[in-house]
Amino acid sequence: MAAAKGAGPAIGIDLGTTYSCVAVWRPSHNRVEVIPNDQGNLTTPSCVAFTDTMRLIGDAAMNQAGTNPVNTVFDAKRLIGRRFTDACVQGDIKLFPFKVISGSGDRPLIVVKYKGEVKQFTAEEISSMMLVKMWETAEAYLGTAVKNVVITVPVYFTDSQRRATMDAGAIASLNVMRIINEPSAAAIAYGLDKGSRKDEGKTVLIFDLGGGTLDVSIITIHMGVFTVKATSGDTHLGGQDLNSRMVEHFVQDFIKRHKSDIRNNPKALMRLRAACERAKRMLSSMVQAKFEVDSLHDGIDFYGTITRARFEELNMDLFRKCTEHVEKCLGDAKMDKSQIHDVVLVGGSSRIPKVQQLLQDFFNGKMLCKSINPDEAVAYGAAVQAAALSGECDQKVKDLLLLDVTPLSLGIETVGGLMSVLIPRTTTIPSKKQRIYTTELDNQTSMLIQVYEGEGAMTKDNNLLGKFTLHGIPPAPRLVPKINVTFEIEANCILKVSAEDMTTGSKNSITITTDKGGLSKEEIDRMVRDAEKYKSDDMKEMKKIIKKEDGEGWVSKEEFERMVPKKRMMQSEDKKQIKKIKKEGERQEAS
Repeated sequence: MAAAKGAGPAIGIDLGTTYSCVAVWRPSHNRVEVIPNDQGNLTTPSCVAFTDTMRLIGDAAMNQAGTNPVNTVFDAKRLIGRRFTDACVQGDIKLFPFKVISGSGDRPLIVVKYKGEVKQFTAEEISSMMLVKMWETAEAYLGTAVKNVVITVPVYFTDSQRRATMDAGAIASLNVMRIINEPSAAAIAYGLDKGSRKDEGKTVLIFDLGGGTLDVSIITIHMGVFTVKATSGDTHLGGQDLNSRMVEHFVQDFIKRHKSDIRNNPKALMRLRAACERAKRMLSSMVQAKFEVDSLHDGIDFYGTITRARFEELNMDLFRKCTEHVEKCLGDAKMDKSQIHDVVLVGGSSRIPKVQQLLQDFFNGKMLCKSINPDEAVAYGAAVQAAALSGECDQKVKDLLLLDVTPLSLGIETVGGLMSVLIPRTTTIPSKKQRIYTTELDNQTSMLIQVYEGEGAMTKDNNLLGKFTLHGIPPAPRLVPKINVTFEIEANCILKVSAEDMTTGSKNSITITTDKGGLSKEEIDRMVRDAEKYKSDDMKEMKKIIKKEDGEGWVSKEEFERMVPKKRMMQSEDKKQIKKIKKEGERQEAS
């Protein structure tokens, strides 16, 4: 998507499972700046909380999670673009303190209590709230309106998850110029950090282990061209999974020590999870971590102790999966480990000593590259890509070219449930492929086109992305009609499929959006209106609270002005949207 004109600088957002980050290219400084939030932190918890009076996003939401767990939503990225009945969603639901139910089209719906009413939100809506938070953080820092954005996603996000992420951007009223893969963004950050000339002709392995996902990519960098050779990863392997192992360990420890079952106490589990997260971070620099949680359950104070060795033992199978994906990525790229010049660590969980040791051992003692900040690298690269797409940078960055690949094969179902691949995995994108198909039956006048992704020879082993029917095929004996099927995958990794009868010119097509829980235009429009309402309600409540505290002498005038954001400069598109909504409301009242 092209940049919206007159919409200020373009920004890059790393919309993470556990933490998000926003960055911008500063032409005046000829470099990227990672933008701090209102708490002065460069990363913001991907967390949204609902209370009796207002909605909290980021640090404020995380700070009250222990006392309001059932209405505090986190890890929404693990639900976005998925079906409620997916095995991974069912597994996650067991660990969430908040309620998740099945909505229309088998879409997961998050259920919370907000201002005394039960509300249901899609994962796209929760993600859009995080995007708005990052957007407002950027506008406050830059002092100007912002509209254009590049958002990053894990390599192994499916087509529907990518589309759902774009929907989240639309709900947030952002112009999403492009969706790019997280390791590719990190590679851009690495390339600029090392210099454009010094490292030409290098092959790097980006190892990105974050809060919720593992991504591994092998990328060559030459003359400003970043070419992805192969990818591997797991959208359900990250720091949160390591935390869950620790939580289960201490739950069993609590039951054994105190003969009291903590598992049905959401507040206790949330507080224990927060303590385990802190302990995990401590173990990156210490061999033992201790924590204390006052009155954890049934008035019992809980004291936990865990050694680094025990932590590694609890998670060893997950750590080994990391090196398995590295090995798979090398195999797909048809490369030997000796051909990798640098192993670049990205993502907060890449700091774990055991992960680094296993990687170093795998690469025969090779020193790992830690020169870029693992928490900020993805947002940094996204900001560079945003600047390149909007033309706000110098020629060196404008000439930067990112050639990504498809992580999974794409094709259609043929006779007997066979998978006919049109775009093989690791194909460089954008890409367009065509193939001629024919009818199975005599006098067949229509054809069902079912689109799949995956590596199975049979479609039953792959993932159905969507389907449509081509009508208007002239009656003829089987095998005579010629149907031209075209697969076109955009730079965003969004897939468009079309079919045309070559005799009559009859056509039909689909942009894969709905079969995995995508939102209709009407739903997105409704969510945009809801988002504006929630934002307005939050602002009123914040002003009310601050005014009360100001009257009691708790808040200075300067602090008051800092806490209440100035009204954002409205773009012409926003004004049109508001006029449209007002007209619709007037029509409804008149009827």
